[in-house]
Amino acid sequence: MKKVFSGIFFALILIITAASPTYAADIQIKVEGVTIASDVKPEMKNNRTMVPLRVISENLGAKVHWSGSEVTLSKSSMKVILKLNSSTAVKNGKTVQLDVKPYIINNRIIVPLRFIAETFGCKVDYSNYTVTVDTEPLVIEGVKVTALQQEYHMTMGGVVNQIKGNANIEAIYNNFVDNKGSKVEAPSDYTWSVHSLTPGAYYKTGQYDFLDQEGNSIKRFDIYSEAAPEFLIYDATENQWYLFNDAAYKSTYQFIDTATKNGFLTVISNTVP
Repeated sequence: MKKVFSGIFFALILIITAASPTYAADIQIKVEGVTIASDVKPEMKNNRTMVPLRVISENLGAKVHWSGSEVTLSKSSMKVILKLNSSTAVKNGKTVQLDVKPYIINNRIIVPLRFIAETFGCKVDYSNYTVTVDTEPLVIEGVKVTALQQEYHMTMGGVVNQIKGNANIEAIYNNFVDNKGSKVEAPSDYTWSVHSLTPGAYYKTGQYDFLDQEGNSIKRFDIYSEAAPEFLIYDATENQWYLFNDAAYKSTYQFIDTATKNGFLTVISNTVP
């Protein structure tokens, strides 16, 4: 009788273990070689790595829209719709099956990493408790972009940053291209220095160079401000000025903040005292 109960008890343990998610404190998520931090630990469920939606949206450059229990992720021509506790998703209008339903932990929606990453054209590899996600690089006129260099000046000195991560670079590039307004003439007075400003003059708040593998600038945009929300963007490659709006200006810094938070920004030079 003891052997029977022992067998039943062992079987129940196996069933419970199989049905429950395995918390994988040792599992690391790497995007473009950078380990991504998360406020909710990745976990394995049905042999699938489950991660917070934020990890996906921020590091793959996907836009997120919530509507009730439904979330839409979009990037370029791809749009995927997920519903909480639903075993199906919709990819560009086509219904597909999910191995694991999205669910909530600590007010975070948890989604299958591989499904989302591969949906947006990324390669996923799992080895030695590390999930590696590789994204496609931004290509400008047939040349692959490997980094974005940001330079800005302050009252004294200046800072040069280098931003990596294909999704970060593409998001900032698209923000510039998509939000260029009408063409305008060059301002009569514009400068790097805030101190030398005259009434009506513009000062450069940032210079952004998209670099190739050798570190050459393929494309450059300069952002100028007179008095927020009055902004201009200068396409240095085309030698053309355009209107630029306050929302796009703020989005630029939001993308940079995200890159910084996730470990994709490196300070190359800082001469600010």
